[in-house]
Amino acid sequence: MKLIFLGPPGAGKGTQASGVSAHLGVPHISTGDMFRSAIKNQTPTGLEAKRYMDAGELVPDSVVIDMVRERLAMDDCKSGYLLDGFPRTVEQAEALDQISAPDAVIEIDVPDERLLSRLTGRRVCGKCQGTFHISQLADEHACPICGGELYQRNDDQPETIATRLKAYHDQTEPLIDYYSGEGKLHVVEVSRLKTVNGDSKPEEVFKTILATLE
Repeated sequence: MKLIFLGPPGAGKGTQASGVSAHLGVPHISTGDMFRSAIKNQTPTGLEAKRYMDAGELVPDSVVIDMVRERLAMDDCKSGYLLDGFPRTVEQAEALDQISAPDAVIEIDVPDERLLSRLTGRRVCGKCQGTFHISQLADEHACPICGGELYQRNDDQPETIATRLKAYHDQTEPLIDYYSGEGKLHVVEVSRLKTVNGDSKPEEVFKTILATLE
């Protein structure tokens, strides 16, 4: 099965993608991991992406699309894939349809106010890199595993989160229209978009996703 996971920051997309990919026996491919792997292995697209990154520039769509094409051509993707973080634009979605069209797109929906609560309460251990929420901590300054000092990432500051959520909504709404078959002239298409309520316990969200796919 070929899947895409859409979801705002803090929706639990990475956690759910890892579980679903293991259940289905397909690789979970996140944009970040894909970039790191391509650069580490010095693939042609990895070297080109590194050139832009080293110059402090955004990697062009054409390079990202070539990197996805390169990754999906690998043997472990023969039975399918689960893409997390790609596509981000309609242009990328159209390119993916030409490379290897997804069977379904899972949107994990969580209200913005809940995401703000989740992310602003997140703390990371500077020693073991463990991630925790202050609601689960007896001491919000000390890691419950190794005793290291906990800190709040800059990405988890309220102002930064608001900016990230706005960027997500701006980018994703056109994708939702694209995968639901809306707004496409002269094209009749069955919706590939499946929306799942992500405002629940992770195990419940996981069960809902599997039931939706079935």
